[in-house]
Amino acid sequence: MKKMIDEQGSIGIAGEFFVAAELTRKGFVASLTGKNTKTIDILASNKDGSRSIAIQVKTCNSKKHDRWKMSESSEKIFSDNLYYVLVNLHEGDKPCYYFVPSEIVANRIAEKHKTWLETPGKKGQKHNNTTMRVFVFDDEAEKNKYNQAWEEFKI
Repeated sequence: MKKMIDEQGSIGIAGEFFVAAELTRKGFVASLTGKNTKTIDILASNKDGSRSIAIQVKTCNSKKHDRWKMSESSEKIFSDNLYYVLVNLHEGDKPCYYFVPSEIVANRIAEKHKTWLETPGKKGQKHNNTTMRVFVFDDEAEKNKYNQAWEEFKI
């Protein structure tokens, strides 16, 4: 597993499989989508199919920082039925899962990016706009709120 996680691009795929496996283990029906579905990585439902949700998985691999890279488009894509599962694959540890509603992710990354643009760089220079965004938790209390919060899915 270590080699797969270290390779560029594979960490995201590993995160998706970990989330799908964990959802299945917890009794949900989970299906990975095709790669042509940009905003949905996994469709999950309850066993009788009466309730389903869409999941976007973002994965990082760091013991020091919980930071997930996203694109500018993530600021505009949110709904009551779309959730992010943020996965941290700490080497040698079990994956950590954080369940965050998409509206919170969209608002947070837009707010943090705006603040970053308005804050001078290390040498006082203006930051240039970019399409990259980063999601981070505001504090440990917020991080703990979403940690392992499987009930957040309401399916």
